[in-house]
Amino acid sequence: MADLWLLVDVGGTSTRVGLARGGQLDRGSTHSFRNADFSGLADILDHYLNRHPTPPTALCAGVAGPVRGDTAQLTNLDWFIDSADLARVTGARDIHLINDLAAQGYALDDLDPTDITPLIDGTTPPPEAARMVMGLGTGSNIAVVHRTPQGLFVPPAEAGHSSLPHSDGPIGTLIAGLAGKETHRPLEALLSGPGLVRLHVHLSGDILTPAQIIAAHLAGDAGACASLTAFVRLLGTVLGSLALNHLPMGGIYLIGGTARAVAPFLLPLGFAETFTAKGPYSHIMRDIPLSLITDDNAALRGCARYLRQRHP
Repeated sequence: MADLWLLVDVGGTSTRVGLARGGQLDRGSTHSFRNADFSGLADILDHYLNRHPTPPTALCAGVAGPVRGDTAQLTNLDWFIDSADLARVTGARDIHLINDLAAQGYALDDLDPTDITPLIDGTTPPPEAARMVMGLGTGSNIAVVHRTPQGLFVPPAEAGHSSLPHSDGPIGTLIAGLAGKETHRPLEALLSGPGLVRLHVHLSGDILTPAQIIAAHLAGDAGACASLTAFVRLLGTVLGSLALNHLPMGGIYLIGGTARAVAPFLLPLGFAETFTAKGPYSHIMRDIPLSLITDDNAALRGCARYLRQRHP
């Protein structure tokens, strides 16, 4: 009998769980849980395995927060995850915790073409070119994907907590005031779903959800248009700087609920202009393609790939 693997995608708001049989995700096994309904990841897995009682031999969890050895701490939720607890609940002998964006990166070679929407064309990259995934949801982060003779390699990162760039005008005022008495102003404070809300409050004084901001923009509301434009242009600036750090000539892939929501507005609201505004390197920036991933199970596929590379 083929090994049964438990695959987990732990976000700040929800957790998706599925099974892999023969190293491939069983799409019929996937289920999403609201984190607010559970006390922690072990509680979710216990609930899930009551429906799927066959014990898994291995588990891989992509976690939205820093992973330190056999433990992880979610960034936007007070959950601490310990591999020993997961082993006790699931019976799995082989436990792997990786960053959730790393899991998305490991999925790139396993996605169906219908789950990738091209947004900006680039040049045809060499096969060994690096690729980059940026997640925009409750928070934000990136993962850089490298090809090696042993398979894909995706080092962990916490780019969403690197500092916002200097900016003039209203956005600069917002950035300066974000942290209060603290000096750290992280990217995800603005480049995330909550960040779009925060930006709109600052520019207009209105408290709206991201969906309401986008609906107001489509209805012609000037304040919503200004907020969404500021978000899109800031995203272009930041993503362009991250791209210069890693030169992902194989393409940049956006993923996450906020990414899906704002994707239709990137080109109309000036993303390409700020993304490519890198002086003598602008021509290189124009060669990098940009796409949107729409597969809800991408991180689970990445967890399966991660385990396949360790169980050839």
